[in-house]
Order: sequence, then C-alpha cells, then structure tokens
Amino acid sequence: MEIKQLNQLLSEGKPIFKDSDASHLMIAVGEENRQITMAINNTYHPLPELQQLFAKLTGSDVDESLVIFPPFYTDYGRNITLGQHVFINADAHFQDQGGISIGDSTQIGHNVVLATLNHGLASADRGTLYPAKIVIGKNVWIGANVTVLGGVTIGDNAVIAAGAVVTKDVAADTVVAGVPAKFVKAID
Repeated sequence: MEIKQLNQLLSEGKPIFKDSDASHLMIAVGEENRQITMAINNTYHPLPELQQLFAKLTGSDVDESLVIFPPFYTDYGRNITLGQHVFINADAHFQDQGGISIGDSTQIGHNVVLATLNHGLASADRGTLYPAKIVIGKNVWIGANVTVLGGVTIGDNAVIAAGAVVTKDVAADTVVAGVPAKFVKAID
C-alpha cells in the first residue's frame, strides 16, 4: 500500500483496522514524520526554514505566507491542506489522518487540538480507527485550548472561543463557545 492509497481510504472515512496494511503504513509514516516534528520543535529555525520543514512534513508545498510558531505536533502529517496567510500558534496538535483543511487567513490559537480519528466504542472494536475530516473555512479564528473533533466543518469568518470543544458544524459568521460548543451570537 502507498500513501496515496492510504489517504484515499482515510478521506473516504473507511475504518482502519488494527494490524492491517493501512494501519502499519500509517504508523510508519507517523514515525518518519516524528523526526521532522522533532527538528521543527527542538532547534530554532527562521520562518522560511519552518515552512520548508512543514512542506516536508505534509509532503506538499506550503504557501510562503504560512506563519507557524513551534512547537507543533502531528502523528501523521500527510493529510493537512493549508490556504494562504494561515497562522498556527504554539503547541498546536493536528491528528490529521482523516484530513484537515484550513482556509485562507485562518488563525489557530495556542494549544489547539484538531482530532480526526475516533475509536470503536465497543471494547472488541477499540483498536479500529474511524477517520473523519475537519474542514475550517476562510478567516476563521480558533482561540486557545480549543478542541475540534472529526467530521466538523467550521464556516467562513467563524470565531471559536477559547476552551471550546467543537463537536458539530459551526455556521459561517458566528461565535461559538463552551463544552460542547454552542452558538453565542452572529457576527455582523
């Protein structure tokens, strides 16, 4: 199995069974990319070098407008898509197997977790991974310590208040807050 095939399975939301070829490749890619995240996180790099390391991590080009403040963590790395003028603050955690798409001019706060995998609920199914993509629109502001779960779409211009846990889609031009995140107000 190749990464392209694995990403196709993950993008389709197909379960990844423990000890399958897909599971083994996912673990191997994660191990390879931990070396890159160690390089990102443990030595000072000027922004152009960080952008190059992030491109190596994702396996695709990144826009020169990307600003990232390490440390940055991912356990896969190969299913992240970024728009232009994206800002990722320190201690971001991207569990991106299911896919993470971030639109132009989006700001990701400190210690944000984007989690695209779930496990089976039944104990016999606990080793199975269920991927679901996270889609973040344009000009979104995600505050510090936010967790966004798989399968969520956040609309353009939305604001996610610090500490929120986002379990459902967020409409464009709205503010959500709380655990679980709920509508607070519309943005004019």
